[in-house]
Amino acid sequence: METMIGVDLGTTSTETVLFDLQGHALATANIDYPLYQDEPEMAEEDPEVIFEAVVTGLSQVLRQNGASAATVKGVAFSAAMHSVILLDAQYQPLTRVITWADNRAAAAAEQLRQLPNAQALVQRTGVPIHPMSPLAKLMWLKAAKPELLAKTQYVVGIKDYVLWRLCGELVQDYSLANATGWFNLHTLDWDPEAMALAGITPAQLPRLVDTNYILPRIDPAFATVTGLSPETPVIIGASDGTLSNLGVNAIAPGVLAVTIGTSGAVRVVVDQPIVDPNGKLFTYYLAPGRWVIGGPVNNGGIVFRWVRDQLFAPEKLTAEQLHIDPYTLLTEIAAKVPAGADGLLFHPYLGGERAPIWNADARGSFFGLTRRHTRAHMVRAALEGIVYNLYAVMLLIQGVAGEPVAIQATGGFAQSALWRQMLADIFEREVTIPASYESSALGAVVLGMQALGLIDSLDAVAEMVGATNVHEPNKATFGAYRTLLPIWIRLAREVAGEYAAIAAFQRGEK
Repeated sequence: METMIGVDLGTTSTETVLFDLQGHALATANIDYPLYQDEPEMAEEDPEVIFEAVVTGLSQVLRQNGASAATVKGVAFSAAMHSVILLDAQYQPLTRVITWADNRAAAAAEQLRQLPNAQALVQRTGVPIHPMSPLAKLMWLKAAKPELLAKTQYVVGIKDYVLWRLCGELVQDYSLANATGWFNLHTLDWDPEAMALAGITPAQLPRLVDTNYILPRIDPAFATVTGLSPETPVIIGASDGTLSNLGVNAIAPGVLAVTIGTSGAVRVVVDQPIVDPNGKLFTYYLAPGRWVIGGPVNNGGIVFRWVRDQLFAPEKLTAEQLHIDPYTLLTEIAAKVPAGADGLLFHPYLGGERAPIWNADARGSFFGLTRRHTRAHMVRAALEGIVYNLYAVMLLIQGVAGEPVAIQATGGFAQSALWRQMLADIFEREVTIPASYESSALGAVVLGMQALGLIDSLDAVAEMVGATNVHEPNKATFGAYRTLLPIWIRLAREVAGEYAAIAAFQRGEK
């Protein structure tokens, strides 16, 4: 049986999936690694540990399935956006991987925001101004650690580093380059003005290639360890967000992809690089004639984890002792509360926020608490608050790309029937949950199959993605949500002016 492998380099784990050529997952390996948070606002990873996770994942899926190297037609890659690694002249890391979640560039992002040509920069790059962006990170490093920049020969992302180690070629695809903040999405080349702000030159950056670029050879030493042939083609692929749209078959006009994992996102594919005039949405390259417009949110399933650990710690312990999934228990508790949580609202900004407000100082809050509210109301309000926030992102997308006609949803949240139904009810649209949860890995494989000539078009993904659950909106909930959503949005605007003050207090600033 002929196969393809998709490798998705995530924020806290690497997922490697072996697929047959019909898109069925045959074997999966998920390798976790630590996120270093040694100081406030830091979020870093070890690049060597991530590379080892890739090698281990490749070998594991082949062993699980018993597949031989001869059956693997190619390996295609996906990766999280906005990562930065500084390398010396010998390609050795001078830093760990500085991830999208690292907020230490907040002051640099504010500097960018105050530039008279800030909006022109966003219009050329498609990247909203925020500490997540590599451009802001380089500006911060230039000011905070100039001695480190003096030693830097190359500035790369995690996928660039992994592929250099694996294949010996330093290249970056248009999709991940598009997320750096120093790539011009109209010329598909580095942007001179943005590079000047970052303090870098084209010679310090990987060679730009399209997302269907094939690296023709794997280093023989790593081929032996993984069980692959050195001749196995490696397709560079794209970013995880854009590939997730492809992997859930949300590539037709008006088909919205909603993802809730640790974080979350709302995205739609368009045929040209339309940029939000207000700079609140990203525009990232996927493939020729396909661009993804959307908004990423920091606060998805990680908020549900906080509810589990901080508000329901005793129940979590009991559930684990009884071998019950704590999240299943919490959704059962939340289901006993009516839609709208009896007027309890929650803004889920526990880790700052990207879309729709783009404020690294944003903080979470419950609003409307009364004596009648219980912890059950709080868990329901938290789940609804996450979806309200995604709805606010959808409104931004609607203003740029038009009314959505369908919603394809994926991510860890899709395992909860209650949460899936909430999405349908709050968005007031049918929600389809595809059969495959490995959307970014499958998207990478579909892109790779087209690059290798195994399929004619990316549209072939439609035959690979099945629907396991279709949720129709429940009209009985419309009244509550239509009343509460405007309050939730107005309240977010009202308290936004105090985020900086409370965040400064929490950081111990005077």
